[in-house]
Amino acid sequence: MQQGIHPEYRPVVFRDKTGGLSFLTRSTASSDRTVAWADGRTYPVVDVETSSASHPFYTGRARLMDTEGRVELYRRRYGG
Repeated sequence: MQQGIHPEYRPVVFRDKTGGLSFLTRSTASSDRTVAWADGRTYPVVDVETSSASHPFYTGRARLMDTEGRVELYRRRYGG
């Protein structure tokens, strides 16, 4: 790899405020805010909109489509 052209790869905390999930990983993302982690060190924190703690697909709160009701509605509407 060429020296000096790649972004710095360092530990970063990603935090989902709606889901209450925070996890420490390595990333090139940067932030001017920091947070103290359980190991006593301070890391940059990046707030995210959606993670596995708040996404409906992972939490099981996804809206399921009622296909049987749709078929009955079609039959009532168009007499089939």
